[in-house]
Amino acid sequence: MTSAPPLRRPVLVGANPAVQLFDDAGDCTAYVSVWRVDWSDHGAGTALVLWQPSGVLLLAEDTGLGRWLTTSFVRHFPELDGLPWHEPVVRRTPVAVDLSLDSGLRASAGDVDVEIDGVLDRRACETDEFPLGSDMAGLRLVLAPCARGQITLAGTELPGGVTVSGTPARPSSSAFVTDAEVWLL
Repeated sequence: MTSAPPLRRPVLVGANPAVQLFDDAGDCTAYVSVWRVDWSDHGAGTALVLWQPSGVLLLAEDTGLGRWLTTSFVRHFPELDGLPWHEPVVRRTPVAVDLSLDSGLRASAGDVDVEIDGVLDRRACETDEFPLGSDMAGLRLVLAPCARGQITLAGTELPGGVTVSGTPARPSSSAFVTDAEVWLL
């Protein structure tokens, strides 16, 4: 017999597309987490969190929402395991997000632009064991791994490329879009 998953309540509904770039040696050169929060315990809105080896930049019109997303979620994502974490530089700025499970993502905030395209697949994913620091969260979403992703900062494309792996029937990528994303705690 399997035990039932723990009872949890939704704390966030929205989307969290991301791009992680790698150099030729396989080291992470940049990671961006884009948020479109339709509803949460901390309000609704958009945010963009950019990690680079030199620091973390948080861009959001609602900086309270942005800080919550950064400290409660992004900081604990597996893509950042083992990478140095710096106190985020916070800039209050609107974040424009144009998201499609057909074509990908275009997002911009201040001097940061993100593009994700070349959708390879769409599939539903769920887990009741997504680690967020000392908490274990539930996560339900539609995931679309993509062939391409780029991050531009102040007009300069950040170095590194997207890693695509998996199989043709179940591709995986370090660039992806999501939608119908529900976080449960």
